[in-house]
Amino acid sequence: MIEVNNETDAAIDEVEFAELARYVLAKMHVAEGAELAILFVDEPAMEQLHVQWMDEPGPTDVLSFPMDELRPGTAESPTPPGLLGDIVVCPSVAARQATTAGHTAEEEMLLLTTHGLLHLLGYDHVEPEEEKEMFALQRNLLLTFLASRAS
Repeated sequence: MIEVNNETDAAIDEVEFAELARYVLAKMHVAEGAELAILFVDEPAMEQLHVQWMDEPGPTDVLSFPMDELRPGTAESPTPPGLLGDIVVCPSVAARQATTAGHTAEEEMLLLTTHGLLHLLGYDHVEPEEEKEMFALQRNLLLTFLASRAS
């Protein structure tokens, strides 16, 4: 079950974000039925979470809160359903980053959601090799998702 909630004034296509999550989870061989929440919040709420959980000031773009520590499966052995966790995205921070990156706020939020999903599945980007693997995977997942919607 994928739940998407928008607690901001930003226009969010909640169905699109649920479809993205379903797509990524399928590609990562997580069995249907994994529980995931995607929450869009304003900067004060994101700043509060950022300080509380990361001990860092100011709002950030995305935070992930893994629950059952599910990991990617394989086609032969998908990850069983469980409580994947929560992803929190801040649309106003994403919009500023999108301007800098030269794409839309929606594209940035889709990228951040993909990034957050990979964190929930155990990926990280602390070490250079981890970063290279995670960022290549998130790019591939997002591009193939967008291509699948265009056809």
